[in-house]
Amino acid sequence: MVGNFMRMHTLNLDSSASLTNFREECFTCMPNLKFLSLCETRITNLWTTTAALAKLPSLVELRFQNFLQDDEARKHPASDRRDDYWDSDHTEISIHDEAPSVSGESIMYRHFNEEQYLNNTDMNIDRSSEDSSDDSEVDFSSQDRETSSMELLPDAPPGWEDLVNLQNEVSFGTLDMQDDEEPFFRLSDSRLSYIAPKKCISHNPSPICFEKFYREYMIVSLPNLKILDNLPIRKVDREKAEVIFSQNFEYLPYKRKNKESVVSILQKRETRANHTRRLFPRRKSQYYYSRSLSAAKVGSAAWPALCPLPIMDTTARDDRRSYRPRQFEYHPSDASLMVFGTLDGEVIVINHESGKIVSYIPSLGTMNSVLGLCWLKNYPSKVIAGSDNGSLRLYDIRLMPPTATGSHQSAGSIMFDDFDQLTSVHVNSTDELFLASGYSKHVALYDISSGRRLQVFDDMHREHINVVKFSHHSPSIFATSSFDRDVKMWDLRQKPNQPCYTALSSRGNVMVCFSPDDQYLLVSAVDNEVKQLLAVDGRLHLDFTITSTGSSQNYTRSYYMNGRDYVISGSCDEHVVRICCAQTGRRLRDVSLEGKGSGASMFVQSLRGDPFRDFSMSVLAAYIRPSSNSEIVKVNLLASSDQDKGYSYTQHSHPLFSSGG
Repeated sequence: MVGNFMRMHTLNLDSSASLTNFREECFTCMPNLKFLSLCETRITNLWTTTAALAKLPSLVELRFQNFLQDDEARKHPASDRRDDYWDSDHTEISIHDEAPSVSGESIMYRHFNEEQYLNNTDMNIDRSSEDSSDDSEVDFSSQDRETSSMELLPDAPPGWEDLVNLQNEVSFGTLDMQDDEEPFFRLSDSRLSYIAPKKCISHNPSPICFEKFYREYMIVSLPNLKILDNLPIRKVDREKAEVIFSQNFEYLPYKRKNKESVVSILQKRETRANHTRRLFPRRKSQYYYSRSLSAAKVGSAAWPALCPLPIMDTTARDDRRSYRPRQFEYHPSDASLMVFGTLDGEVIVINHESGKIVSYIPSLGTMNSVLGLCWLKNYPSKVIAGSDNGSLRLYDIRLMPPTATGSHQSAGSIMFDDFDQLTSVHVNSTDELFLASGYSKHVALYDISSGRRLQVFDDMHREHINVVKFSHHSPSIFATSSFDRDVKMWDLRQKPNQPCYTALSSRGNVMVCFSPDDQYLLVSAVDNEVKQLLAVDGRLHLDFTITSTGSSQNYTRSYYMNGRDYVISGSCDEHVVRICCAQTGRRLRDVSLEGKGSGASMFVQSLRGDPFRDFSMSVLAAYIRPSSNSEIVKVNLLASSDQDKGYSYTQHSHPLFSSGG
């Protein structure tokens, strides 16, 4: 923004369709802003939004939607509203219940009831394909508003008649507000008492309003706020919000209650180590301080660092091109290495810190998309790769050059019998056996040393098997997940004719994985159904209750991060990675994958927690348009995004797939 904003007290950004997120510094120059309206924008992220708004010390009234009382709304029937902006469907549900679809510029009406409002039920929204067409971060200097605020709010309630066009009130670049001006959407005291929650209807909501516990999160995160969405915030509202917040969100990692500086934590650690060793033999462990340091860094980085994986192609070819990753895995013992397979059948080992390619394995011609990758743990130079046409090979990366040589070198590879329509491979803990599954009801068992297929287990599920995973410590225990909604545990010692147990999901299962200590199974089913089961018997340990979208194509994948402390989850119809505590299910943070350019929203195709770095992960981010490449994006929650080195995502890439993990 350009201009003098020190005296501005009112700002209306309603119907800013390009407004999807806030940058860290966007509100730092508005110390006197009291009234802010953000209805009908495309803002979604609770965490970055409240972090930005918290920099407005004078903010007392905020709205992301218009709540009108039921009788007030009836004075302005839907038939009188513009079809471009209004949807006449009325549904009497609470703010957390399932919502009708939002498509294009259609807007939901929602009934609001205070008793229903306190129910902890889920709310769903269908995201239309158009929603990803013009996302960008906020740039107040380029808002294109062709209609006035009153035109966009034809049924504004009493007290809102003085709304004026933002361009008439605020001239960007030369903005200078007068102290005695009345805010253009302030409600009178009598009006506040009138709209105390009885039964209200929501108009012009931004997507953030449909986040679970949106109102409670806003109330707790912005303690100076007095009015939210036309509804006054009472003492009882704050008390209830505090309770709901503590039950569903983590303020800081590892249950830390207050933000501390890194210097303060280091000083406490040194002081305690030097002076209390003999007085307090049961002093805090080293883990306590390392976790406190992590919590301090996460708490100070509301906008985590996101960086696309740099790939330095060292070939001298003139036809140099970008790669199209489809699957990836961190190396089990070398913190700098990662392997990824491409949609063109290539297998590439890369130093993900420097971006330098270590080994390049070209497509054999018969290979198509690489969907399965798994490192050997005891022989960490070897990796198994499987493609969707059934090809299975083991490669020794020490024997593979970093560049294409024109002819494939077979000396460093072993070929296995094909497994048709493969989607998943996994090696057991002793590196003796591996399993393969795919678009069938069967699982194949292979011997790595001999290269032979030992057995095919038929009809293990009623529908095709998406993922098969061995446990981390027992070489004979493995789990399978299928679109038949079953997750099954198997034991090779029992010649798997019958599973050890079967656990049922309400939707088709996309994937399953063991916790690092094999105590839990993490199960991800279609459309954000994520649950943690006890590995010993399949009983439910934790339901993460992530809001579903209503899409049967929203394939969800979840993995562990920081050992088994946290769970990261993402879905192919959404541009957000959710981070939850694996012990309580409370949400720590959502990370939005959004670029700076127009139409740059990214969607989660796969993801992995970094096994060597706390609060770090990589995300395979794809796009809807088939004209550009997917990317592996590295996310570091301990570091803030560097605006000077920000990466601009300006392209869209390949369609999303349900196969593999």
